Amino acid sequence: MKESNKNRTKGNHQAGKTRIKFSSLITTILIIALIITTFIFGVSCRTGEKDIEIILATTTSTYDSGLLDELLPAFKEEYGYKVKPIAVGTGEAIAMGERGEADVILVHSRSSEDEFVDGGFGIERYDVMHNDFVIIGPVEDMAGIKGLDAAEAYAAIAGARSLFVSRGDNSGTNKKEISIWEEAGITPEGDWYLETGQGMGATLRIADEKNTYTMTDRGTYLSQQE
Repeated sequence: MKESNKNRTKGNHQAGKTRIKFSSLITTILIIALIITTFIFGVSCRTGEKDIEIILATTTSTYDSGLLDELLPAFKEEYGYKVKPIAVGTGEAIAMGERGEADVILVHSRSSEDEFVDGGFGIERYDVMHNDFVIIGPVEDMAGIKGLDAAEAYAAIAGARSLFVSRGDNSGTNKKEISIWEEAGITPEGDWYLETGQGMGATLRIADEKNTYTMTDRGTYLSQQE
């Protein structure tokens, strides 16, 4: 694994521009059929001023994908507003919106988004883009999940007691992972199930170091490869 020495800080989130060489991992063992859609909500965005800073609470998956590096400079150039992104899990980003600590949230968990708007915390909800999830793992595929659907793959991993690395952070990705375990009728626990409590980039690095399985959004996975 190689890391650059150049670090950048955005908002309250500091991360190195890390790119991971996944030479030991299958690029796409399994594509989960359900596409995740990312949404943007206007929380309390102030208009009519050009010297303000807009707080954007977003997911670590979005941040780690490198998308904001492309979008935010172009947005500032065209509209004159500075955007300060804070990268957390979907659950925390929504909580920030509920507490009035963000002007806009960019997240991906439809049920939580609907509750947010229905609860009167958001002004409007918009579909912005879509991404999909992939399960990645060792080339040798000890659990034999290649070609299986998502629930079958999780059952095979649990049956083989192959190490699975979970974000465990109440993010949209983590919520999707939990729903697949539920579909498979399995409660993941024991020494084969590792919760990092970290974002997608960090969780991918841990899975790579341990040469084992995890689930990631494709955008972050592609951006972290060399």
